[in-house]
Amino acid sequence: MNCEGQLMTQAPPANPNPGLFKRNPPIAGEAEAIEAAKNGDAEAFSKLYTLHKRRVYTLCLRMLGNVSEAEDMTQEAFLHLFRKLGSFRGESAFSTWLHRLTVNLVLMQLRKKGLNLVSLEETINPSEEDAPKRDFGAHDPVLTGSVDRVALERAVASLPPGYRMVFVLHDVEGFEHNEIATMLDCSTGNSKSQLHKARLRLRELLRNPIQSPEPDVTTEATK
Repeated sequence: MNCEGQLMTQAPPANPNPGLFKRNPPIAGEAEAIEAAKNGDAEAFSKLYTLHKRRVYTLCLRMLGNVSEAEDMTQEAFLHLFRKLGSFRGESAFSTWLHRLTVNLVLMQLRKKGLNLVSLEETINPSEEDAPKRDFGAHDPVLTGSVDRVALERAVASLPPGYRMVFVLHDVEGFEHNEIATMLDCSTGNSKSQLHKARLRLRELLRNPIQSPEPDVTTEATK
């Protein structure tokens, strides 16, 4: 069975209520599937794809904001995983390792397009009204409380790319600011400032929601 061929013909299933701010718990049978896939077991690799395709696709969509590009990048992430799985040593959770691999691939793709991942101009001299009254890299209890998930997904999707990128990496994926700074080639302070501005924008959007179609965090299966 050809793993790469199978991946290119499958699509992530419907996921009407994706979770923000939560990671998946350990998955039964995952460790065995990883070891078997390392030894060339195509069925075991297919199981890993089935277990993780939904969250990888959702991560790609949140970072890219484009369904078609997210689908392509999801396939690319698993093809890359197929080639790199032997380097996984179990020093972190497999989902964490896979998400980091995916994030790096997405960032490389964005850099190839010549896109600025973070707006330095807006963060060096923040405006007075945006100036944080506390450590603006800290946890935000309002945004992580009881929030309508569809409204939140829509609001995140409407953020400017730089804001969305840092928000997804920090508040959704759980990366630290020093890690984000390395990924985006910016300062830790820049990352914190972008996050602060993203949260301010999200608060505004959630108070005055934009009347637009719901964000597509699903994709139809190939017919």
